[in-house]
This record gives sequence, structure tokens and C-alpha cells, in this order.
Amino acid sequence: MVAHHTHVYRKVVREIAKASVKPRLARNKDIASNLRALFAQSGRPEDAQHFHHDMQNALTFLRSQREYKALLERYNPLFDLTAEERIEATARRVGLNMPKTHVPDSRDT
Repeated sequence: MVAHHTHVYRKVVREIAKASVKPRLARNKDIASNLRALFAQSGRPEDAQHFHHDMQNALTFLRSQREYKALLERYNPLFDLTAEERIEATARRVGLNMPKTHVPDSRDT
């Protein structure tokens, strides 16, 4: 790996770690190995500036996605609810309670 790419490589690895939901040991090893191979193959000096620009773009994308997810969770609390839970939460927001849903028993037949 080229010395001037190590700084960007470390930033990308840190950002992937921050964005990951799974613990470190449960993460996909192929992502790390492919990223390492990508940086190892970028040793040609004529492509160095272009590669550095591409990796900065990837880093910006990863940061933006992480920030977008945090903002979505913060300002849209109904984001990760099921359809039924979303309807109940919306009804509670306007001061209503949802009626209890009838569940047919096997004894009713």
C-alpha cells in the first residue's frame, strides 16, 4: 500500500466501522480484503491523484449516509415501525386511540 494512501485508507476503514451495525467479528471479511486489495493495487503514480479523489468521494458518501441515517431516526420517529405500529402512533399523535382489533377464536366457529 502506498504511503500517501494510508491516511485515506484508515479514514475509510474507520467510517465503515462506524456505519456497521454488526460487531467487528461478525462483519463480512470480503469487504475488508477487497478494500485492502483496492488500495494495494493503486500504486501507479499516474493514477494516484484520480484514485485519491475517488476515495475522498467514497469517504464523503459513507459519512453522508451515516449522518442521513442518524437524522432520519432523530426527526422521523416512525421510520422503523411496522405499518400497524405506524398507524397507532399517528392516531396517538392526534389524540385518538385505535380500537382493539377483533381476533377470531377457534371457539367462535
